Amino acid sequence: MPHSSGTGAPRPAGLTAAAGTAPAPGAAVATASGAAATPRTTAGGTRPRDLWTRARGFLVALAVLLAAGLALAALNSGARHGYLDPRSADPFGSQAVAELLKARGVTTRVVTTAEEAADAAGPDTTLLVTDPDRLGESQLSDIRSAIDLSGGRTVLLAPSVLSLPALAPATRTHGDSPAPGTDLDPGGTCALPAATSAGRASTGGGYRYSTGTPGATGCYPSSGHPTLLVLPTGVRGGDTVLLGSETVFLNKALAEEGNASLALQLLGSRPNLVWYLPSLADSEAAGDGAGEEKDFLELIPAGWSWALLQLFLAAAVAALWRARRLGPLVTERLPVLIRASEATEGRARLYRKAGARDRAATVLRAASRERLAALVGVPAVRAHDSASLVPAVAARLTAGHPHHPDTLLFGTTPATDAALVALADHLDALEREVRTS
Repeated sequence: MPHSSGTGAPRPAGLTAAAGTAPAPGAAVATASGAAATPRTTAGGTRPRDLWTRARGFLVALAVLLAAGLALAALNSGARHGYLDPRSADPFGSQAVAELLKARGVTTRVVTTAEEAADAAGPDTTLLVTDPDRLGESQLSDIRSAIDLSGGRTVLLAPSVLSLPALAPATRTHGDSPAPGTDLDPGGTCALPAATSAGRASTGGGYRYSTGTPGATGCYPSSGHPTLLVLPTGVRGGDTVLLGSETVFLNKALAEEGNASLALQLLGSRPNLVWYLPSLADSEAAGDGAGEEKDFLELIPAGWSWALLQLFLAAAVAALWRARRLGPLVTERLPVLIRASEATEGRARLYRKAGARDRAATVLRAASRERLAALVGVPAVRAHDSASLVPAVAARLTAGHPHHPDTLLFGTTPATDAALVALADHLDALEREVRTS
């Protein structure tokens, strides 16, 4: 297999010969960072400086991990009482509406069992049940007794078919709910003063209701059914409010539209407010298999998310600690020197053994195009563009040149080894003529 003149390249720095030639014992070997490796101290033990060098990465990682843990603990050191909790200042808590009610003279009491809620209910009390669907049969019975006998107001947040048959037997839910956070108007047929004075509110995004109870009032309709329904009770002056979405009571949404006005009027009509947050011990629905199924992520305690974040930070710090930083490249004195002509001949023999005439022709033509582009003034980025290179090369040739430059530089693959040899010779002749023209 032939080789073209000028195609050989010097051996890259740092590439050693395959032969088993090793540096002399005790000689310093250059590393990627440019520093010579020195032998370790074996007599007298490890030096204190070496101990610090080995341990400082671990100590830095430990310090960063501790700082991250302290920062996360500080961020979460505030009181987090949960969803719809009047003691929580989180976006999904309800401390804002509780504080506004307190300013209006309404006393708020938090209870966690249905028995406490039923005992505290009365004609001067508003009972708010934040999650009626979590209640079991005995808890639903206690709340139903409070609704029928207290003469006060009971507000049920987002009750569904799980709790409606026990708490409001003549009421049903309808269809798919609108998108979360939907703002609705009270509606032209709404006769509830609290809704008409509050105006547009975020009552959508939950359930819609209908009822056959005489004297019921529906407001904030969506697709023909109200999302707020007020039902009269058997005791004069008492009523039950069904609200399809709890958004109006959340801290994050209280200042939007008429949410604050609606929340204050629904919960502040009596001087006392009993805020019932069903606890796990008070909930039997999940144990009876009547509750909604939860996915795996909902079953994981909230604290585990912060633990996973800390583990991720620790893994990232460990990866940075163990990563090797490469310094600038340096020239290494090779134990064996190989001439460029020998490397070219070896490469040519590999091409010939593989029968890679196409690859050999491509390499020869590409090298010739790059050198010709520099001779005729064609930019290097357009050296392999026939429309740019061929006219410039043809302009430097004599009229009787036997081969067109386009055929030589961008032609087909030679069919035989003899044709490949001829192509190499013609490319050399083309370069010489262009260089001397």
